[in-house]
Formats: sequence, C-alpha cells, structure tokens
Amino acid sequence: MTVSVNPLMDDDREQWEVLYHGYAEFYQVPMNNQILDTVWSWIRDDSNPFFGLIAKDENGKALGLMHCRQMASPLRGALVGFLDDLFVTPEARGQGVVEELYAALNRLGKQQGWPFIRWITAENNYRGRAVYDKLSDKTHWVTYQMQID
Repeated sequence: MTVSVNPLMDDDREQWEVLYHGYAEFYQVPMNNQILDTVWSWIRDDSNPFFGLIAKDENGKALGLMHCRQMASPLRGALVGFLDDLFVTPEARGQGVVEELYAALNRLGKQQGWPFIRWITAENNYRGRAVYDKLSDKTHWVTYQMQID
C-alpha cells in the first residue's frame, strides 16, 4: 500500500470527521458537531500553532490522522511539540501508516524548530504503546518523547 501524509485541507473535512469519530470512540469520549467544528477551526486557523495531518492511500481514502500543537517548555526555555491525537483505522493498522505519520510529524517538528515532541496515551493502549516504544523514548511521566533528528 502506498501512503501519503499531508496537512489537512478544506476538502478533507468529511473524511477527517469519520476518522475523528473513530478516535473518540476508541477512547470512549462522546463526540458532537460543536467539538468537531471547534477542532476543525483550530486546524484551519493559520495563526494558531495547531496542526492536522492526514494519511491517505493511493486512491485518496483516509487511513489515519494526527493533531499536534506547539507548547512552551519552561524548564527548557523553548517551544516544543505536543501530539494530542493519533488514530489509524483498524483495517489500516500494521501496514506502515503510523510510521508514515510519524515521519511526517518528525519533518513538521524540524520545520517548527522543536527539539522534541511529547505525547501521552492511555495505560491500556498496548498496541499503540508497542509502536511508541520503537519510535520514541518513554519518560518516567508515562509520556512519550520523540527526538527530532
């Protein structure tokens, strides 16, 4: 399967909503139109340091998404990245989609000048954590941090 990862664009909204509903369902968080509209407005606001990425197959079908943002790290006196959301459709898991998303995230981190990107996940997200353990460094805060190379 050929996977491409790009920033979310206006014409991605419908497929993004399907993915985001899947993400919310995975974490058993209710989703509604107000939340969808708010998050979409963050993604599409160029003045806001909030980024959305979408992975698609060669036919343009959405396979996964990432949302991340810039945040201050006061102890470092630097701006860093924070990955808020990652979701890959169940049928696309294990096919390299998440690796392509993380490669794009790494490129975005370089472009933004972030020294690393940190994230958290549920303790029982065993499949996701197995991937994170390969791609990043586990901190003692039960968060993950990817060094930007």
